[in-house]
Amino acid sequence: MNFKLAVIPGDGIGPEIVDQAIKVLDKIGRKYDHKFEYNKLLAGGCAIDATGGPLPKETVEACKKSDAVILGAVGGLKWDTLPGHLRPERALLGLRGELGLFANLRPAVIYDELKDACPLKPEIIGDSVDIMVVRELTGGIYFGERGRREGSMGQEAYDTECYSVHEVERIAGIAFEIAKKRKSRVTNVDKANVLESSRLWREVVTNVSKDYPDVALEHLYVDNAAMQLIMRPGQFDVIVTSNMFGDILSDEASMITGSIGMLPSASLGEKSFGLYEPIHGSAPDIAGQDKANPIATILSIAMMLRYTFNLEAEAKNVEDAVNKVLKEGFRTGDIMSEGKTLVGTNLMGDLIAERI
Repeated sequence: MNFKLAVIPGDGIGPEIVDQAIKVLDKIGRKYDHKFEYNKLLAGGCAIDATGGPLPKETVEACKKSDAVILGAVGGLKWDTLPGHLRPERALLGLRGELGLFANLRPAVIYDELKDACPLKPEIIGDSVDIMVVRELTGGIYFGERGRREGSMGQEAYDTECYSVHEVERIAGIAFEIAKKRKSRVTNVDKANVLESSRLWREVVTNVSKDYPDVALEHLYVDNAAMQLIMRPGQFDVIVTSNMFGDILSDEASMITGSIGMLPSASLGEKSFGLYEPIHGSAPDIAGQDKANPIATILSIAMMLRYTFNLEAEAKNVEDAVNKVLKEGFRTGDIMSEGKTLVGTNLMGDLIAERI
């Protein structure tokens, strides 16, 4: 099979970690007889330097003609003094909007070899933690009507939460489809005891669940969900929730794992088109020093293989290769511990590719 991939290395450590992901993807291609064509594009700070803006039109058009997008990281101190609309991070928002990416997938997995990095007690972690947060990405309070006005107590500001049936149906559908490939459990998180938007959200999720009789559905209020993530994280499989609640809960879930350098993400649109990136930043302080951890980016391509291309065996092969390297004791600096072998960015990529 042939796949056309838009590749946006970005800034800081972005080019280094993307190179390692491509190294692993090429090995997958050779083993399974796939051909991956790469079109490297500009976005973020490097695009500002080259074109004067964070997201060139050429990049957007090339992404739309691709089967999926791989992104490294954008941003850095060099561009921090620019006005908001010219900041590198605007490229991310622009890509999500232009590509219609409405579902953000954020897995949070505690690897056996890295359990000591988890801030929770071993008895709370239990045998395993493997959570997938499915966050609605293009609606809700972040995109609703907002403004400032004069009120009876002086100036006041407002932000509006609004969701349509269609918006909730499509994000719920993705959550249930993902759950079918996992442990067949979906936890809907809302605030239906207070918010009318959450009441509609819950009604729609419940209706969608009728199309998935083999997937169990439960509802939690967001405050309870936040507590349960700390008290009993192992109970969760797939969490589906709104933009703002998902923003908060996905970060909480990621910190449970103890290592931000290990966590991938995906942003999906219609027909499983997706943008895949690590959740960490561009880390300009270690850029070019062969210190960055490429595992989150490599795991992001595993998500791409699974969710956009429906290549489950290939995705699992990548994940198994990462697990094997960790079990063998190899570590980049951010996850290093006593008795393990310290390796750099390039060698970590080589080791994982060798184990495909």
